[in-house]
Amino acid sequence: MLLDSTRLLFDLQQVNQIVESFASCLAPEAIAQKATAGLVEKFGCAFARIWIVEPDRQSLRMIASAGLYPRTDGSFARVPMGAFKIGKIAQNCIPFLSNRLAEETWVKDREWAIAKGICGFAGYPLVINGRVIGVLAAFSYQPMPAEFIEVLQLLCTPIAVALENALLYQREKQNWQSLSHSSTPLSQSPLSEQLANLLQDARFILMGTEQQLTPAIAYLLLQVAERLRTLGCAYCRLTYAVDETVSLEAVIPRSPHNSACPAQPIASVFEEFAFAFTCLGGMLQIRKGERPGVTELFLKTPNRSPSSQSAVGVCCQSPLLQIALTQMAYLAGLTVCPDLDASIPLLTDQPARATSHPAAIWIATGTQPTPPNVKARVDLSISPEQLQAAVEAVSQGETWGVDADHSDKQFLSGREQEILMLLAQGLRDRDIANKLYISERTVKFHINNLITKLNANTRVQALHEAIRQGWVASA
Repeated sequence: MLLDSTRLLFDLQQVNQIVESFASCLAPEAIAQKATAGLVEKFGCAFARIWIVEPDRQSLRMIASAGLYPRTDGSFARVPMGAFKIGKIAQNCIPFLSNRLAEETWVKDREWAIAKGICGFAGYPLVINGRVIGVLAAFSYQPMPAEFIEVLQLLCTPIAVALENALLYQREKQNWQSLSHSSTPLSQSPLSEQLANLLQDARFILMGTEQQLTPAIAYLLLQVAERLRTLGCAYCRLTYAVDETVSLEAVIPRSPHNSACPAQPIASVFEEFAFAFTCLGGMLQIRKGERPGVTELFLKTPNRSPSSQSAVGVCCQSPLLQIALTQMAYLAGLTVCPDLDASIPLLTDQPARATSHPAAIWIATGTQPTPPNVKARVDLSISPEQLQAAVEAVSQGETWGVDADHSDKQFLSGREQEILMLLAQGLRDRDIANKLYISERTVKFHINNLITKLNANTRVQALHEAIRQGWVASA
């Protein structure tokens, strides 16, 4: 049991070190190369590779390879969507692990696998908001343990977030450069005039008094308008509201190439902007219009600093945790502020910051006690909705999860409470693992945490303490 827990913690440390290596990279290729090199160095892989899905989503392009084959221009430089195992992982979004590579029917060259002594293969999709943006694959000389898929899951989440942000930054940089060479620079004409010029074939309306927008918002609105122009936008209205928000509404008629189902293809055109506007505290919606054959776009974003009730700071010791919680905040509809303003709630796992910040939300990642003076306490099982509730409570001067009558049960994560209930039902570790779709080693890891948090020496004592407290019913 201790060996399993020790190994899991060691793997987490190795993953964290890989994430640290690419945390400051802005180029997708650099991020992918650091990640693949880390898998070779930290986990002894023979070689590792990363492909990203091309914009047309018809194929994947290899952007990094480390280990035995460091080049990216070989026969698998481009893989059609759905072809070979890489294309199937991207198409179906299903992780895969095999320790009999030479016997797999999909392997293009079995003799190569035998000659090189490659027996292990693991592939994992890189996913953002349910959309596959790439695939990571690792090959090994030795059989891979089943738990290696979980290691890849821990690694692929921050890789996907970093790649998505880097690709967005890359596109924005290219578009900014093209705008800087245009005859009408962004800063020299009102946004309404630039939008009207882009949408010359559409009926354009300006509502409200035009305001000076932040460069990021103005730029994104122009990029949305450019996409609207290519889709034959028929109507567009730009509105400046009294609450300092700006909105853009557009009507897109059905085109011949998407007459069967116009809303879905059009929605995919604006996917990258939806994430960007969420980061800015706004929203972007694509919906079916009231009239047949019409799709409507609605975009709204605040043109001001976010209020404390919709903003949060994130400051973690681990880059892996920093990326994961930043993404969680975006999913919760919160704006992540780079400046650690004392008036804005701060998510942190650093005791000194948690104690000194007047609106700290403590991130519990182990058995470390909750620092004094924190306003809320969360753990890694928290959902986006719960995080939003915690931030709103702290913003209003209330506490969340650290009330005076706070019981030890609240210090257990959701997963730990699930396992506790299953233990009370008499299930073995293997049965719990099968029921929760996790590995047996992960079950043992959570049970060790339960034993520690309940001040017990064995799982039997921990279960007895849970029954004594009335958390689970005795048989």
